[in-house]
Amino acid sequence: MRIGMAADHGGLALKQQIAEKLRAAGHDVVDYGAYKLNPDDDYPDFVIPLAKAVAGGDVERGIAVCGSGVGACVAADKVPGVRAALVHDVYSAHQGVEHDDMNLMCIGAWVIAQALAWDLVQTFLGAHFGGAERHLRRLKKVAALEHSVEMGKAG
Repeated sequence: MRIGMAADHGGLALKQQIAEKLRAAGHDVVDYGAYKLNPDDDYPDFVIPLAKAVAGGDVERGIAVCGSGVGACVAADKVPGVRAALVHDVYSAHQGVEHDDMNLMCIGAWVIAQALAWDLVQTFLGAHFGGAERHLRRLKKVAALEHSVEMGKAG
């Protein structure tokens, strides 16, 4: 699977650890930064390019890491076509994909340990959208909202 990753200074070390494991597992990892530790960097500078790549189909799934995961999630969800969620438990890692077609997972490096992060990543990547009618109906409502917001900004 082609997976995009991004992190700010808070998530850099965990991003690097996960990327190494993903590559060892045979995945193609595209790194959107950060590439070095800079305590003054800003998560949107890395997460937005990742989110655009997910929305555009350049990568199949995205993983964003910051200190809490919250900022990365807020930024990613501003990009139309991205369905990002903050995930710190295994159930949400698969249920978010199965029911909500989550395509970008955000995690907090200061909140969870590396072992749990790796379990979440494996669960997220192994999950598939179920396509149930009720889930499709809900996603259509979200897509309509995205479209109306885009049109409002354009007009």
